[in-house]
Amino acid sequence: MNNENVTDERLKALISLLDDSDEEVVAHVTEQLLSYGNEIIPRLEHVWEDLRDLQLQERIENIIHKIQFQQTHDALHTWLESSRHDLLQAMLIIARYQYPDLQENRVRNHIESIRIDAWMEMNYYLTALEKVRILNHIFFRIHGFSGNTDHYNDPQNSFINKVLETRKGNPISLCVLYMIIAQRLNVPIYGINLPQHFILAYLDDSEAAENLPMEQREPLFYINPFNKGMVFGKKEIDQFLQLIKKEPEARFYKACSVFEIVTRVCNNLIGSYQEEKKLDKVKEIETLRDMIAVYVNKRLGPGGMQD
Repeated sequence: MNNENVTDERLKALISLLDDSDEEVVAHVTEQLLSYGNEIIPRLEHVWEDLRDLQLQERIENIIHKIQFQQTHDALHTWLESSRHDLLQAMLIIARYQYPDLQENRVRNHIESIRIDAWMEMNYYLTALEKVRILNHIFFRIHGFSGNTDHYNDPQNSFINKVLETRKGNPISLCVLYMIIAQRLNVPIYGINLPQHFILAYLDDSEAAENLPMEQREPLFYINPFNKGMVFGKKEIDQFLQLIKKEPEARFYKACSVFEIVTRVCNNLIGSYQEEKKLDKVKEIETLRDMIAVYVNKRLGPGGMQD
């Protein structure tokens, strides 16, 4: 149904019924308003501004949020069913959960400006370590990105637009930005889904390896953007796994899929909202995460993606 069919009088009548003492009436009216979809939001916002009833305002806010969440849900479903699973697009979809009016082009342009800064310094005859030193210089020194150690569990750390704005993030959000920029420079840096701490790997880019699938290419070394791009080797991962009492598994050393990355972003958000006791948000993000799991199981079979 299109909200063009809803007259002002009809809309006012529906909104007045949101204040009804009968919960069934309120539920029916809510479903009616939800059915009009995204196009009715500006009109609901306009009505909200003129209200003095706090309960009615809250109910309209909830309706607007439910419509916007459905948009996020539908956008992620479309992304999953697409042939090209672009990581940045998925991060923008997750960001719109909290920032439905997010201007996508501003985020893309910001990332492109960082890429250009790195490109101007990059020489493709450089070694892998030299390329990473340039990326580290641009990312951490010139643009000032760093780990948000003061507010580690803040949900803002998981939204790519806020990470770009504040230049602070959690391990996975910094890794995502770093690897997006690196890959746009044809530098083969990919995510490693290490337990308790997401990191990156610089994959073998020799002629012998270039035709291998990403997950089969051996890492030359690992990178920790949460620690200013520190470079380390397999031995340090062995030590870390021993420290957290985890048995070594091949997947802790190999590049992970984009689905695992987006799932882990969702898990971080779930943890953040649980800490803030925002249980409605926890359930909504769980719905998004579970949709990814269903898609991956359908596409790759059970166990196709591990968290």
